[in-house]
Amino acid sequence: MSFREVCLKIHEYQAKKILGDFGVPVPEGVVCSTVEEVSAAAARLTSGGTPVAVKAQIHAGGRGKGGGIKLAKDSGEAAEAASRILGSALVTPQTGPSGQLVGKVLVERGAQIAGELYAGLLLDRSSRMDVFMVSTEGGMEIEQVAAEAPEKIHKVYIDPVVGIKPFQARQLAYKLDLPAGAAKEAAKVFFSLYQAYHQRDASLAEINPLVITADGRVVALDAKMNFDDNALFRQPGVAAMRDPAEEDPLEREANEFGLNYIKLEGNVGCMVNGAGLAMATMDIIKQAGGEPANFLDVGGGANVESIGNGFRIICKDPNVGAVLINIFGGIVRCDRVARGVVEALESLDTEVPVVVRLQGTNAEEGKKIIEQAELGFQWADTFREAAEKAVAAASGGKGGGR
Repeated sequence: MSFREVCLKIHEYQAKKILGDFGVPVPEGVVCSTVEEVSAAAARLTSGGTPVAVKAQIHAGGRGKGGGIKLAKDSGEAAEAASRILGSALVTPQTGPSGQLVGKVLVERGAQIAGELYAGLLLDRSSRMDVFMVSTEGGMEIEQVAAEAPEKIHKVYIDPVVGIKPFQARQLAYKLDLPAGAAKEAAKVFFSLYQAYHQRDASLAEINPLVITADGRVVALDAKMNFDDNALFRQPGVAAMRDPAEEDPLEREANEFGLNYIKLEGNVGCMVNGAGLAMATMDIIKQAGGEPANFLDVGGGANVESIGNGFRIICKDPNVGAVLINIFGGIVRCDRVARGVVEALESLDTEVPVVVRLQGTNAEEGKKIIEQAELGFQWADTFREAAEKAVAAASGGKGGGR
């Protein structure tokens, strides 16, 4: 089961705008939504004989492998490339078979590349430090480098309270065996990249490739940044970069209701309060031989509204064959949750089987409410029983009744 990171993602051109503001050199580029805009931008950017790159702007890597990045030597070639990319469903190793619709492209001035590097930053939770990684294997996915040539990944751990020190940036640059001039420029880029990562509350900042040009400059040819959702209240500029068109429709709807929902590939819908319990629920569904259809945390204050919204979103997924409601009554009492479940489902027209498990404060009272409701709920006393009943119900499909 793949579990996607819960964070705000932005486009390459937006990440480059942030990095540029912090002093990271980036190529000149223009964001375009039409073929006509691409032609005009390319005419200007190729005026000195330099080619341009036409790059699809979607929240997924591997765009080049999917045909989403094309080089063009003039405005005509750029327009032709844009006509194929814009409006297409680009399929990459990270989009899945249905692909992602391309609504924008970045037309960017080309560069004479003498070398390609990798630079990336993220939080290492085990050490509680930021880890800055660099490699001479630019252009490759860092996971592939780690698997095939881990000795080529160099790391420096940075205390986030203190921040990066100039000597650490120089240390990273020197590990790449660069010429003196390029090493000095790379150290400046690494220092600026960390400032952008730290000051914008990013959870990931990556430049791949970071290129050394023929004239010795160090330029971010690509850029990726993800951001901690919990810090967006103090990053309004970053929050404004959210592109709803890039998000799953159900995830977008859940976000509007303040629900933490992530769509997965299984057929057992999960409605749980608390992220830890949600993860455990997904694990035990797999142990029972099923596959979870989603991660959904309705929060510690589960009520009629949040349960109703969550259940409706779960049932919009055509793969869902049963729903497991697994609530721990700590802050919220189980009898209140039970009343919320009954009221919410009475207002919804669905034939999806529902398995309910409530534990914690007033659990017995909650059980009575569930059992007395004439909605065909399946009650479960234990975690394993709940998972087994939900998996069995899901295998019968939506027509199995409650």
